[in-house]
Amino acid sequence: MSRLRAAVVGATGMAGQQFVQALSNHPNFEVVIMVTSRTVKNYKEALLESNGSSRWTQNTPVPEDMLEVPVVSSKEFRPDSVDVIFTAIESDLAKELEPWFAQTTPTFSTASAFRYFDDTPLLITGVNDDHMELIRKQQQERGWKGFVLPVPNCTVTGLAITLKPLHERFGIQNVLMVSMQSLSGAGRSPGVRSLDILDNIIPYIPNEEGKVRKELLKILGEYSPQGITPAEINVNCICTRANVLDGHTESVFVGLKQQASLAEMKEAIETYTPADNFYKLHSAPERMIHIFDDPYRPQPRLDRELGGGMTTSMGRLEEEPVLGGLKYVLVSHNTKMGAGKGAVLLAESMLARGLLQ
Repeated sequence: MSRLRAAVVGATGMAGQQFVQALSNHPNFEVVIMVTSRTVKNYKEALLESNGSSRWTQNTPVPEDMLEVPVVSSKEFRPDSVDVIFTAIESDLAKELEPWFAQTTPTFSTASAFRYFDDTPLLITGVNDDHMELIRKQQQERGWKGFVLPVPNCTVTGLAITLKPLHERFGIQNVLMVSMQSLSGAGRSPGVRSLDILDNIIPYIPNEEGKVRKELLKILGEYSPQGITPAEINVNCICTRANVLDGHTESVFVGLKQQASLAEMKEAIETYTPADNFYKLHSAPERMIHIFDDPYRPQPRLDRELGGGMTTSMGRLEEEPVLGGLKYVLVSHNTKMGAGKGAVLLAESMLARGLLQ
């Protein structure tokens, strides 16, 4: 089977660079063009600042197979020239460009522009794959050959993954969460000023808590051909920014509808089985969730790269007597599973299900 031709839009930004890494030597997708704010010869040239420094921020070198990929501006880009598009652009620009892309081509996005439309599923591979069919409604109602499929907010991703087994087995009544989110979640520009975050935790991230509440209920909701009915769960959270480079840490308190022992709750998580093809996908980890018995784990510095940044780590699992359920700490890689690589995994899953062609 020949690889699908792919484009990466916003390829020089932090999220775009994660797409570039995740798509390097990919068995299903071949990046044939990149789109940036300016036209240059190739990706190697696009990464160069005017002073000669590189925009590349990842801790591994630029993949060799990406250096010579041609680069064009959005004005010159032809969406119908590729089979699939991966976009890593700001939400305001996404509102303008993504509907244009979707007229002809499936588009996977890290932006929030389309997350809250009734005809748009909010998918995490292995969690709510049954919501995929809603894409057909989006195509029909908008007259698109392609579609726009955004990944959820990176703070929601690890939370939804860890709650899914509990919700499926016991039902969830209440969720309280406090996040300690990494700097990379804010991006490089405008980002977080170094003198603000040094020796500090910033106790507020604009709009983040509302996104967590709304998106979690959509992800864990019930699908029907008419749309998604949000889950009936009471959710509240406090989202903070911590002096950590990558990896979101979250303290979670869960109240269950059906009471269970700690052993039963742990067993439900450990035996949770994602969709049939999940572990066959190229970007999938060997384990979706890893539970640590060591009370000092998980830690972002030690555990964010588990499973290539695609495994969500849990620890400190204890019975929660106030809400009647479970409390735990999780670590999820916000720019891999929570962004670019997670979007690539989603594209792999849709390809395997015949929804990309």
